[in-house]
Amino acid sequence: MDTVSYTLSQITAELGGEWRGSDVSISAVKPLADASAAHISFLANPKYKADVTESAAGAVIVSPKTADEFAGRNLIVAQDPYLYFAKVARLFSPVEKASGLIHPTAVIEESATVPAGCEIGAHAYIGADTVLGQGCRILAGAVVEHHCKLGDEVVIHPNAVVYHGCTLGHRVEIHSGAVIGADGFGLAFAGDSWFKIPQTGGVTLGDDVEIGSNSNIDRGAMSDTVVGNGTKIDNQVQIGHNCKIGSHTVIAAKTGISGSVTVGSYCIIGGGVGTVGHIEIADKTTIGGGSSITHSIKESGQHIAGPYPMQTHKEWARNAVHIRHLSEMNQRIKQLEKALPLLQSAENNKE
Repeated sequence: MDTVSYTLSQITAELGGEWRGSDVSISAVKPLADASAAHISFLANPKYKADVTESAAGAVIVSPKTADEFAGRNLIVAQDPYLYFAKVARLFSPVEKASGLIHPTAVIEESATVPAGCEIGAHAYIGADTVLGQGCRILAGAVVEHHCKLGDEVVIHPNAVVYHGCTLGHRVEIHSGAVIGADGFGLAFAGDSWFKIPQTGGVTLGDDVEIGSNSNIDRGAMSDTVVGNGTKIDNQVQIGHNCKIGSHTVIAAKTGISGSVTVGSYCIIGGGVGTVGHIEIADKTTIGGGSSITHSIKESGQHIAGPYPMQTHKEWARNAVHIRHLSEMNQRIKQLEKALPLLQSAENNKE
């Protein structure tokens, strides 16, 4: 791959911001500690200011509040250095476009619609009556079953599976090993055995949704499981059947969302979170990693933390201070219990 470089003036012309110092040429993004003269880095947390001074980076992205402290350095000044860094990284690592090639080992059913320009990898499968949008990439070993509808520029990475009857919006990305639309865990007890409830719904993913590797989104029992626009789901996440996940929510690895849960928009859910089923989580809720969500969160903007019982982050932090001293507190209580009869006796004698 040819090396691409941009000057600071070219970067700011493309992304905004203000460059200061020399209009140097940059060929990659790197952390402050690893950067050399051909690299650009960033300072998002002011407590790492010393790292900027020590760094050999050719340029550094900083905020307006800290820019004046680095006079003499080549800078790009941006309101949000971390976001700006991400956009610069995308300049050097653009989204790969479909090649327009169909591998001879791919299997595409006759009734499927695959526009010219789509890329279909080795041993990939496209089912009957499935419709692909423009510029889709269905990579090696990926499966898109029958009666699916995909928007433009969808990417299905190797060995990911989209079951029948699912709908994916534009620019959806499904990473390897993920399964979209497997049967939900719906069972009725028949007295001496479990009777499986047919799962006749599907899965609908909005535009710009990304699903991490080995994650699972189950199809609905009767209506679709839905994930809103711009939501990002990490690796090894389970979304149960009939869930409704809002737009621009992020869910970290090892989290399990039980069936029929409604999660709002702009929520942040940490790793290893578990929920009971049939609850609601309000918009803009933040849930700390490892938390157990046992009932609905109706008030928007709350920060929830703690494995059990579920509580606000402020309550959890206050209680956590005491948890670390439980053994010491236990010893003090025992001493007080031993001393209590003597104190009571002394009080009685005064009377």
